Amino acid sequence: MDTNAIETAAMEQLAASIDKAQSCACIGIDPVFDKLPEELKETEPPLAIAMFAKVVLDHIHEAAGVVKFQSACFERYGQIGYAVLERSVAHAKSLNLTVILDAKRGDIGSSAEHYAAGAKTMGADFITCSPYMGRSSIQPFLDAGIGVFALCKTSNPDAAELQTPELTNAVAKMITALGDQVGAVIGATNSKEDTKVLRSIMPDAMFLVPGVGAQGGTISDVKAMTRPDAKTHAQLGVIINASRSVTYPDPVEDEPWHDTIKREAETFAQSCRQLLD
Repeated sequence: MDTNAIETAAMEQLAASIDKAQSCACIGIDPVFDKLPEELKETEPPLAIAMFAKVVLDHIHEAAGVVKFQSACFERYGQIGYAVLERSVAHAKSLNLTVILDAKRGDIGSSAEHYAAGAKTMGADFITCSPYMGRSSIQPFLDAGIGVFALCKTSNPDAAELQTPELTNAVAKMITALGDQVGAVIGATNSKEDTKVLRSIMPDAMFLVPGVGAQGGTISDVKAMTRPDAKTHAQLGVIINASRSVTYPDPVEDEPWHDTIKREAETFAQSCRQLLD
């Protein structure tokens, strides 16, 4: 299999989705039953999250070209949850969205091959991976034609306990060595000094940026991560994810919940456009 051809196709698809939407916004689909609108709680959780995911996708696909499914929110319901996730991914693809499966895989090569086959069957275009077992835990996904976003410097508050500059720089160098189909997960909550260093190590990599919104990161925090002299939104080299701030917004009186989500998605996408100004 020609891995270089796969790399080009994967990243070209992502870039096309970003530029079509004219925004580097990514909407996270993290369905939690207790947070769903009351009208959806009248049914069983798996069916409720299925309905929620579909409605969200139907109302955000014009604002953003990329969605990220948090696999854990579906996996907790076992085989029914997996089926809901697979149907939700298929619906996202029918809306011409690029799909990132946030599953954070990271096992030895022989096990990673099975995870890669599963992600391919699921229909994911990209997957998140933990790279700490080495490049052999990532390569099977590339061989399967799936793009990878490898955890590098994440947005959770306790990440610094292990993600020292020495470690994150080493991961960044490995990501660069693995080629154009591998991007990095870099949290918006990190210091601009740290993210500038990581961009210097990974000048051509795409960064998946969580932490904007509910976790306290801002669009201005992302500016230090962007590639210089970008002429298009994709050339910025970042895809910025927002989940809770878009899909669980504060209710607005007399406005249907799905319309509120659509408006929040459009507002978020517009804020991401400022990076190209």
